[in-house]
Amino acid sequence: METKKILLKDKIDNGILRLTLNNPKNQNTLSELMIDLLKKAFSDAATDQSIKVIILAANGPIFCAGHDLKEITEARKSQDSGTDYFKQLFDSCSELMQMIVSNPKPVIAEVDGIATAAGCQLVASCDLAIATNDSKFATPGVNIGLFCSTPMVALSRNVAKKHAMEMLLTGDMIDSKNAKAIGLINNHVSKDLLMEKTLSIANKIANKSAMTVKMGKQAFYIQSELELSEAYKYTSKIMVENMLKEDAKEGIDAFINKRNPQWTDK
Repeated sequence: METKKILLKDKIDNGILRLTLNNPKNQNTLSELMIDLLKKAFSDAATDQSIKVIILAANGPIFCAGHDLKEITEARKSQDSGTDYFKQLFDSCSELMQMIVSNPKPVIAEVDGIATAAGCQLVASCDLAIATNDSKFATPGVNIGLFCSTPMVALSRNVAKKHAMEMLLTGDMIDSKNAKAIGLINNHVSKDLLMEKTLSIANKIANKSAMTVKMGKQAFYIQSELELSEAYKYTSKIMVENMLKEDAKEGIDAFINKRNPQWTDK
């Protein structure tokens, strides 16, 4: 398969970018190449003013099976038993996950299939996630002697500790119903409605002020790591900055005068 084809990029109307993992024969694993392509795509999207929302989807029955274990096994043949390779791999993957969280554009995971290990981490790292009713999720590293320590970071920041520990310690698959119940995904729908549901949310967000969404997303993740009083101090500062923006003035005026706002993203 041509390298440029394992990640598809499609711009949809209304400023929506659709990224599709397209290596089903290899279970859409986060190979070195796939990670690099995703990092480039998210980096480009972050500065592309025409893009307002990013959807991350996948072709095939497996959304993403995590890291490429064949690449990992091959790396063990090196003189250092793969130490340098493993460090580079996990550092690079961690950078990708942080790029999703720090991206100024909201990222929605559209899951149709199985997401395991770093694939589950990928879903947890996205701002929102919609899945099909029969999708499944797991952090099964413990089953092969490799605890899902990096996936744990995203997982533990999205679900309660005991639910996260249960997934990490047992390695068991959970279905979409349970994934929604513990907060790993927002919702689950039938397969034929998945794209429609995801696009509906993406369009709703795309119709907001991009400036406001950018400020809000950044503030959400920063305040969530702060102590309560510091969080209020920080978000109060952000509210003042936001209040002085053109779009806040326009939005409030439009609301008062019962008209649709005309965003300038300033």
